[in-house]
Amino acid sequence: MVNLDAPEYFINRELGLLAFNQRVLEQAEDTHNPLLERLKYVCIVSSNLDELFEVRVAGLKEQLKYDPNTIGGPDGLTARQAFKEVSVTAHKLVERQYKLLNEVLFPELAKQGIRFVRRNHWTSEQSEWIRDYFFRELMPVLTPIGLDPAHPFPRVLNKSLNFAVELEGKDAFGRNSGTAIVQAPRSLPRLIRLPKEVADSEYGFVFLTSILHAHVGELFSGMHVKGCYQFRVTRNSNLFVDEEEVKNLRQALQGELTHRHFGDEVRLEVADNCSPEMAAFLLGQFGLTADDLYRVNGPVNLVRLMQIPDRVDRSDLKFAPFLPSLPKEVLKQPDIFQAIRNGDILLHHPYQAFTPVIDFIQQAAVDPDVMAIRQTIYRTSTDSMLMEALITAAQNGKEVTVVVELMARFDEEANINWAERLEAAGAHVVYGVVGYKTHAKMLLVVRREEDRLRRYVHLGTGNYHPRTAKLYTDFGLFTCNEEIGADVNNIFVQLTGLGKGNKLNHLLQSPFTLHPAMMEMVKREAEHARQGKKAQIIAKMNSLLEPEIISALYEASQAGVKIDLIVRGVCALRPGIPGVSENIRVHSVIGRFLEHSRIFFFFDDGAQCLYMSSADWMQRNFFRRVETCFPVLDPKLKRRVIKEGLEHYLNDNVQSWDMNAGGVFTRKPPRRGARHHCAQVELLAELCKPAK
Repeated sequence: MVNLDAPEYFINRELGLLAFNQRVLEQAEDTHNPLLERLKYVCIVSSNLDELFEVRVAGLKEQLKYDPNTIGGPDGLTARQAFKEVSVTAHKLVERQYKLLNEVLFPELAKQGIRFVRRNHWTSEQSEWIRDYFFRELMPVLTPIGLDPAHPFPRVLNKSLNFAVELEGKDAFGRNSGTAIVQAPRSLPRLIRLPKEVADSEYGFVFLTSILHAHVGELFSGMHVKGCYQFRVTRNSNLFVDEEEVKNLRQALQGELTHRHFGDEVRLEVADNCSPEMAAFLLGQFGLTADDLYRVNGPVNLVRLMQIPDRVDRSDLKFAPFLPSLPKEVLKQPDIFQAIRNGDILLHHPYQAFTPVIDFIQQAAVDPDVMAIRQTIYRTSTDSMLMEALITAAQNGKEVTVVVELMARFDEEANINWAERLEAAGAHVVYGVVGYKTHAKMLLVVRREEDRLRRYVHLGTGNYHPRTAKLYTDFGLFTCNEEIGADVNNIFVQLTGLGKGNKLNHLLQSPFTLHPAMMEMVKREAEHARQGKKAQIIAKMNSLLEPEIISALYEASQAGVKIDLIVRGVCALRPGIPGVSENIRVHSVIGRFLEHSRIFFFFDDGAQCLYMSSADWMQRNFFRRVETCFPVLDPKLKRRVIKEGLEHYLNDNVQSWDMNAGGVFTRKPPRRGARHHCAQVELLAELCKPAK
């Protein structure tokens, strides 16, 4: 009997995240992608690595403090083993990233008239302009700190740009400590565009780091600069708020946010020309080891390069623009409530516009027949029209209730600000349930129609964030189905009040019914296979990590169920193991848009059950969050989701990677003579119009 819980059948989470970023970097290496988009992929890798270190590696280092031999997950690796493997893999990835940037992308960009001019290539005219810029724009806001007993090593903000300067000589007071720190204020631009008359190219940029390196001596009059090295430290960014102890979560979180900038150090990035002595000195100051040191050939923060495509007007070097479409149901009937009464409406973002969701809220905010609006907010933009509409609704006397998740990582401050504005407008603002993040995407409007109240509902797989709705693939569903409306209402009552929740008609919910329901559906599919019936599971999600459901999938595979998993990010399951998972295939699609929708399909003896959800198959989504999972009941819409959300991706032979039993992803090439099929390109062609 095979032990399906054995560590050899699971892949480490942190290593899975690094493997995902390797696939993203392959998109930067892919010459089929436009040049400026390839640069974006490099930046995305850096942004992802920042979060990996701030959260996951920070957690590993906490484990190392207390017990390096503790086993952190079902993969069986100790904290020490996991950290070592992560360090080795991350160093290789960063080296590959900068090599691509310096040897391929920068030279290719230069050929297109987009140059990043290094110090040793400045012309006399450029040098003169840059010197003037330094004295005019930089020197007045720079504060050099010479290290001595009266000036200890400064507190360095998380991910901020800093310079370690080695000096010779004595200053005006006779001091000769030999070391100084210069911190670059975050208000300073990291990339400065040169005027065309001195740039020698259409788009000439110079890095702030280059300017400071060239003129840092001006900050230390009469002393000799032996070396100047940029560095950046990454800190633990987990917030530690005891939700059960605090009386006001918002106030406690506001106080904790300031400490995020000064959490424990987890990574040090330095320029590759940094002297061994200075690197050792910095490591000592931050309590880090050689495994935590990353030497880079270029700027220590590549995320700042993300602004370049927006600053360069070269459409030929970017993805072709497109116009999201509107569902014909909305085009035919501008009254969104009447359109929903005519039948359920499916939205597939970004191919279809997010506008109907905004219209839904805006119409509800001013409609005299609307009595109440309830919505969950996990992430949204700082200038959200949705939130403004909720404020308008509250000011118009509607009963507005907003469940704001204050603990949405890295969006805490924005959510606090919206919560304060909503409360000031008269809305009821609650922060969910202590100990459970509210991650569900729900919007409920109660409207009086003749002699009854009707509930209108929007459920989604993605956030109520108009900007990311243009970048992430997600589904949304409008319905006025009475039973689904009752389900959504019941969940809101759970979140805002007290008492046991009522049994739901259609929706599955974490932390109560979602996990057991998914387990039951997987087991039912396995039983159908044992009976000789057709059995199939297709699941699309961001991450697959939960051990029990992985073991259940292994059992289903052993029973003969055909299983296709489309997992964008981390997949702890190992496919293709003889006798265990030979009937499981794992695919990962990385493309122009971030794959974000969660879709779960079970053949179910021909019934073809289809659910969409805000939840991945992870422990946190099943057990530590409030999530929703909703069925697609309309047969026509169900066929659409199967085709657009699943079949296109299973047929992708352009931007799809297949995973083997060792956890290695290999890009799936088209078969000889086969038509190239790119899911995202096909969907753009089917659902969108080219932008004029």
